[in-house]
Amino acid sequence: MNKVVKDAREAIQGIADGMTLMVGGFGLSGIPENSIMALVESGVKDLTCISNNAGVDDFGLGLLLQKRQIKKMISSYVGENVEFERQLLAGELEVDLIPQGTLAERCRAGGAGIPAFFVPAGYGTEVAKGKEVREYNGKPHLLELALTSDFAIVKAWKGDTHGNLIYRHTANNFNQAMATAGKITIAEVEELVPAGELDPNQIHTPGIFVQRIFQGKGYEKRIERLTER
Repeated sequence: MNKVVKDAREAIQGIADGMTLMVGGFGLSGIPENSIMALVESGVKDLTCISNNAGVDDFGLGLLLQKRQIKKMISSYVGENVEFERQLLAGELEVDLIPQGTLAERCRAGGAGIPAFFVPAGYGTEVAKGKEVREYNGKPHLLELALTSDFAIVKAWKGDTHGNLIYRHTANNFNQAMATAGKITIAEVEELVPAGELDPNQIHTPGIFVQRIFQGKGYEKRIERLTER
C-alpha cells in the first residue's frame, strides 16, 4: 500500500513521447510544479496536455511549450501565455478549446466511467461543430465525450503514504476530478504524512485513485496576474 516515490523524476517514469497527460491546477494555483519541471528535464515530446490553463510563458506548462514538448493542448483558458498564442497562430500547436464547466465535467465523467453526456454550453458556436445535438426541456444540448489520460498529474496540500489527498481552496479546481481519470495518477504534495493521520472526513481524493505520491519542494506558487489598487 505504500505508494511513496523519492521525487518527481522517479514519479514520471513511464511517461513517453506521444502520451496524453492531465495536469491539475487552476491558473497557477495548485499546479504540480515539481512534476512539470521533471517533464521539461526529461525531454519527453509530442504530448497531449489536458489542463484548464497553459501556464504562463516562463512557468507551469509554459515551460513545456517553450521546449516544443507539447503537440496538443485541450484547455479552457489560455489567455496569459504569449508563446501559446504564437504557436497557435503559426500552426505549430493543435488546440481544442472547451468551455470551462464542460472541461471539468468531461474530466469528472472520465473518472466516473461515464462515456458521454449532453450539455447546453457551446451550442450555436464553433464548439458545436460536428457534435450531436438533442433537445432537452426545450433547449438544444451538445453531446460531449468524457476525457481520460495515460497519466494524471495533480498537486495536493496534504497526502499520506496510501495516496489519500486533501486540497486547499482554489487548488481543488480540476485536481480532484483529474486524479480519478488517469490510468496512472501521480500526486505531489506539500506535506506527506503516515497513513492514518488524515481526517477521513477531510479527504478529497481517496488513495485508491493514486498510484504514486511524493513530497514536493521549493514551491513558488506564483500569481498569474497581480492586480493592485
